[in-house]
Amino acid sequence: MKILVLGSGGREHALVWKLKQSPRVDQVYCAPGNGGIANDAICVPVEIKSVDAIIALANQIHPDLTVVGPELPLMLGVVDEFRRRGWPIFGPTQAAAQLESSKSFAKAFMQRHRIPTARYAQVSNAAELHAALNHFSAPLVVKADGLAAGKGVIIANSKEEAIAAANEMLSGKMLGEAGRHVVLEEFLEGEELTFLVMSDGERISPLVAAQDHKRIGDGDTGPNTGGMGAYSTPQIMDNQMRDWLVTHVARPVIDGMAEEGAPYTGILYCGLMMTAKGPMVLEFNCRFGDPETQPILMRLDSDLLEAFEACVEGRVSEADFAWSKDSTVCVVMASAGYPGDYVGGKRIEGIEAADKLAGVKVFHAGTSAKDGALYTAGGRVLGVTARGADLASAVKLAYQAVDQIKFEGAQVRRDIAHRGLKQSSVK
Repeated sequence: MKILVLGSGGREHALVWKLKQSPRVDQVYCAPGNGGIANDAICVPVEIKSVDAIIALANQIHPDLTVVGPELPLMLGVVDEFRRRGWPIFGPTQAAAQLESSKSFAKAFMQRHRIPTARYAQVSNAAELHAALNHFSAPLVVKADGLAAGKGVIIANSKEEAIAAANEMLSGKMLGEAGRHVVLEEFLEGEELTFLVMSDGERISPLVAAQDHKRIGDGDTGPNTGGMGAYSTPQIMDNQMRDWLVTHVARPVIDGMAEEGAPYTGILYCGLMMTAKGPMVLEFNCRFGDPETQPILMRLDSDLLEAFEACVEGRVSEADFAWSKDSTVCVVMASAGYPGDYVGGKRIEGIEAADKLAGVKVFHAGTSAKDGALYTAGGRVLGVTARGADLASAVKLAYQAVDQIKFEGAQVRRDIAHRGLKQSSVK
């Protein structure tokens, strides 16, 4: 079989790596891919913002299955166009992907279907903003309504901060069209958790949970990023909580989208805050997360291709995934200046040495290859991922691998999985 993976980041590298392990896969293509993905797949150029360009590429390659990595092609309707042509593709339609492409759509949907989430208000101008703020106390969360590549969420510690952030979004200067509408939310306290399920529009199969680390600095300090690392362990979520989340979050989404004429197929990413009052949904994504995909897929012992086929063919079941009891950790190495402005083109050394460590895989997020050498080409550069018998050993191995890799200005959080380690030491 020929598989086409759309995208160019660490998530897509992990998907390519896992799909390549299937005995039925003859060739994996990745469009556009990156310097490191080129070692595991045939990378082909494509304008990921153009559905027409993706269609033209598929007409050349004739993949037996296409897997959509990033959110933008989903929002633009690539799944609809493939299905119209009878081409197998893994992911939700444009209508279903509104759960991610519009925060206000998602919040209203959760209200309609009684899915637990924070109180919110949608505003489109300064007058609405000031009126809505009367119903909130600080701190509060300011979110761009549209897609913002993980950078459209600001935690405001005062109403003045909230006004400044919202006005910058509404002006279009900060995030362009993504910020033309803004959602205000009450601030929730607790631990964040990522819970994924796969659905064929009717049936549901849950994946293992993970925890992301959004802030740039140790101790969860500094601005939000696209994610500086993640981990997954068997202890992160028990079966009782998994079943509760399927019943009270995932099932209402799948049933609700079907009722509203937009059946949901593919991966549903539920970003949760585990509060004292119970789990609350922070956001939905309509694809695998990044960097959560890396540790999640490193725990997967079964064939990812077969799971994707079951989804596309409408036969999802609980048996689609088999998970290791090991723990996994992904540590992101980022460019200097990220999540703000950064300069690419820094030579990377030591990846081969890191990859040779047993239980380690270095996933490339923002790299380019030139004359046999690798260079930085993104804000998040690498996702150094390790698997161990327990969380402590996985963390130790991941940082041992990180320390093999060098590039100028590299940023690394040194406390990935700190909450999990603390909980395991208490037990």
